[in-house]
Amino acid sequence: MAAHAIVGELSFANAVEALAAARTALNGGQGPFEVDLSGVTRADSAALALLLELARQARSRGRELRCLGAPEQLRRLAGFFGVTEVLALPA
Repeated sequence: MAAHAIVGELSFANAVEALAAARTALNGGQGPFEVDLSGVTRADSAALALLLELARQARSRGRELRCLGAPEQLRRLAGFFGVTEVLALPA
């Protein structure tokens, strides 16, 4: 199964929509749930909240969240908030 791609801005303006789309993809599979973040052009703390919620939902379904291609801005935010390890974002 291909990774669920999130593209463009990932912020308070669209986090609810992005979460709904990702939740639909999460519910439709088994095994690790991969989210491709390489197309994210801008991220704020809402992006982290979305990923933390996806990780929680994946665990509740016996799945693992894998974040692929996280842009530097998102990795820096995760480091600032101390959630890099929780989200398994590569350094």
